[in-house]
Amino acid sequence: MASWRDTASQQAQDDLDGLLNSALPFARQMLDKNGEFFPFAAAVDVHSDTRMIMGDPDLGERPPSAEVIATILQDLQRTREEFRAVARVADVRIANSDAVRVELEHREGPLMAVLLPYKKRRLRGGIEYGDLAATVAAPAVWA
Repeated sequence: MASWRDTASQQAQDDLDGLLNSALPFARQMLDKNGEFFPFAAAVDVHSDTRMIMGDPDLGERPPSAEVIATILQDLQRTREEFRAVARVADVRIANSDAVRVELEHREGPLMAVLLPYKKRRLRGGIEYGDLAATVAAPAVWA
């Protein structure tokens, strides 16, 4: 089975790897500290700098996650010429657990979603993480 790496440029591979290696630890840190996190994004700009991006739909202190995601996506679409790659990160529910979902997209074309399942430990506290899994994602920023 062919990998996305077979057709992606080295820069696209490095950009997406870097975003995943920035976004996933930040999400885990927020989960470990707070047990949850608001959706956020990370982006590699045209100068190779990585930025974290938060969304504020101006709906108070605890806005619905869907509104935060929509705000982030609108901001990324509006400013996409500034970026080579983006990662949108959300706390989601999957079959038998919760998961961190990282949707990675590069302006050259590679896109995917990475899921990190997790469960909150009841007796000992803390978070137990599962194995990373990759899946296909739909283009959103460079659609």
